[in-house]
Parts: sequence; C-alpha cells; structure tokens
Amino acid sequence: MRRPPPLAPLLRRLSSHPSDCPAVHASLIKSSSLSGPIPATALLTAYANAGLPSAASRLFGEMPARDAVAWNALLACLVRHARPAAAADAFRGMAAAGLAPTAATLCTVAKACVASRALRPGRQVHARSVLACHADVVMATVLVDLYMSCGLVEEAMRVFRCTDCPKDVALYNAVISGYVENGRFREVFLMLGRIELNGITLTCALTACSATANLMYGMQVHCKALRRGFSSETILCNALINMYAKCGGTMAARMIFDRMVCRNVVSWSSMIDAYSHHGHGEAALDLFKMMEKAEPVVLPNMVTFSAVLSACRQSGLVDDGRATLHLMKNQYGINPGPEHYACFIDLLGRAGQIDEAWDLYCSFSSNQSELSGSICVAMLNACIANMDVVRGNKVALHLLEVDPENSGSHVLISNFHAAARQWSESDESRRTIMDKGLRKEAASSHISSTG
Repeated sequence: MRRPPPLAPLLRRLSSHPSDCPAVHASLIKSSSLSGPIPATALLTAYANAGLPSAASRLFGEMPARDAVAWNALLACLVRHARPAAAADAFRGMAAAGLAPTAATLCTVAKACVASRALRPGRQVHARSVLACHADVVMATVLVDLYMSCGLVEEAMRVFRCTDCPKDVALYNAVISGYVENGRFREVFLMLGRIELNGITLTCALTACSATANLMYGMQVHCKALRRGFSSETILCNALINMYAKCGGTMAARMIFDRMVCRNVVSWSSMIDAYSHHGHGEAALDLFKMMEKAEPVVLPNMVTFSAVLSACRQSGLVDDGRATLHLMKNQYGINPGPEHYACFIDLLGRAGQIDEAWDLYCSFSSNQSELSGSICVAMLNACIANMDVVRGNKVALHLLEVDPENSGSHVLISNFHAAARQWSESDESRRTIMDKGLRKEAASSHISSTG
C-alpha cells in the first residue's frame, strides 16, 4: 500500500505556487488527506490567491468538517474577489452552523459591507464587535471606511474618537480618504498637522489640493514628500502631476514627470491630460508620440486616448483627432467608447465640419442602444455652433429620449431653441425643469497661481 505524501511539502508548495492548486488538490484527494480542516483550508486559501474563487467555494462545500478558520478563509476569499452578497450569505451560514464569529470574521464581513455600501448590516457588525469586545484598530479602520463611504462622516469620526487602542497610520489614512471622498477638504488639511505622514497620506492630501485647486497647500505637501523621501513613488508623483495641472502649473507638472524613476500609464495619461486642459494640443500629441516609443513599453488605454482626443479638440486639430481614432481601433485594438466619439464630434463641430459630424452621429442614432447622452450633447453643441436648426431639432428629440431626467440636457435644449429664436420651445424646456423638480448642478471655479 502506497504511503500518503507528507502534508508539509504540499502546503509549502501551495503557499509559494498558488497556480499549482489543481495538482496539489488531486494529490491530496488520492492520499485521502482532505478530510481534516487544516489542509482543506490551506488549499481553499491557495485557490483564492490564484484568483479562483469559484473553485474555493466548491472545495468549501465538499469539506466534511468546517471550523471557524475555514469559514473565515471562505469569507476572506469572497470579499477579496468582490462578492459581497455571497460573503453575507456565508456569514449567515456560519451562524446557522452554530459557530460564533471571531474578530477576523467580523472584520471580513465589515469589509464586504464597505464594498457594497451596505449600511444596515454594517451597523449590525459594528454592534456585534462592540458586544464581543472585538473593537480593535483594524475593525475601527474598516468601520470608518464603511461610514465614510455611506456619507456618514460624523458616525465615522465617532468610531475614530472612541477607538481606545493606539491609532495607526492606516486608520488616519481611512479618515483622510473619507474626508476627501465627502468633500471635507478643510478637515483634511487640519488633520495633516497631527499625524506622521506616509505615501498614502500624502497622496490623499494631494487629491484634496487638486479638488480645491489649492496650490499653496499642494506645494507644502510636495515639500513634505521631498523631506520624507517619498518623492520617487510613482503613485505620489502621479498625484503631484494632477495637482499641479489642476492648479495651472503645467511646467511644474512636466518637471515632476521628467524626473520620475518609473512611469506607468497613469503618469503618461495625466501629463497628456494636463497639456490638453491648458490648450497645449501640440505638446500633448508630442508627449503621446514619446509614450509610443518609451522603454519599457507602456501601452495607452481608454483614458490615454480620451486625453489625446481632448487635446485635439481644445486645439482644433481635426486631422490628428481623426488619426487618433484610427490608431486606437486599428493599431491598439481598443474600441472607442461614447466619450471618444462625443469628443471627436465636438471637435468636428468646432471646426465647422458639421456634415462629417452628422454622418458619424447618424451611425449611432440608427441604433438606439448605441446612442448615449454624451454623443447627443456633442452633436447638439455642434448644431448650435453651426446654427444648423433642422438637425438640431432632431438631436434635441433624441436627447430627450436618451436622457430625460438630466436637467443639464433640458438647459442645453432650451439654449439651442433660444439660439434658433424658437422662444416658445425654449420656455417649454425651462418649464419642464421646474415641473419635474430637476436641479442643475452648481458650477464652481478657482483662480490660482500658475507655475
């Protein structure tokens, strides 16, 4: 009779090579070694690490004995692979099996609630963690994430203030990220002076500076990054490029970009977008050509091409915009989305090439499922710019069908009718906004120094 293979080498193999899961699984079945929860749980975790959550779930269902560790491993797998509903079902199954949740269980379930913004079950997990005395700094961090993601800033801060154990940088980062997400930028700047900064904290702070176009604070954060030795981190450099660009400092943004040790697709796209927003179309196109020749190779994505097309639109570069769409489809195999076609239609409209814009628009309007609000808006703006009333009236009807509840659509239609001196139709569009109780989003602007 063959002796079963020793478990330790197999489990070590799983930890170092998760892709070997099927072979190790077969070996464990042949040796009848899966009857205990330890090897089965190790295999389940390996399946999760290998990106195979369905295989992990099937293995869990076949386990003859499941302890709290096995349940926690399943929950962690489901949360990691963005299956919050399945994680909630597993948590209920664990309770039905008569197993009390551990601190790890509650923390994992709370993460599932954050992923799905499930406030009510999240509050239940919060209550159970307090009753079971499992309220440690890790749980506090997850709960702060939960309440911040649901817009409940004060509840999040109550959790933060009531955390008795020493607060770590992860908890502070959760608070700062939540403040940024909820537009509480003043609180972000106040908290920065109270904590030890790391790369994540500085990146969150720069996001706040970008959103408020606050160049003074942004430069202070940059100085802190330099002093603490974080200035070579790619993610932080990308945030610096975005901050300086939003504050009008394209030269400073380019200086950061040129000094980067490692540039990824976000780095290139951010710098191209910076040139685009400030009307430097030729510079944006030159940088895109540099990106195509860069070593190591960095492939452009949908966002990159959006930035390039926007640069063409801002500078009226019709031929370059047309070539960019062709390059996107034929060389890189990326199907342009509605935002790309809308940008190109807007470019054609600004250049007075209304017939080509109309032909492209008609290729979408013939199929209602492909017609988006952004494409209709771009075409209607093109009609306004070229005073094409006949086509504009058709586009206005399409826009009302595609995006009837958007107040901005009704305002644009009203402006079109006013430009065409169709006063009764313009007044009707305005009345529709009031009758439906639609609100136009408030605009904002910032004046900042350039660099």
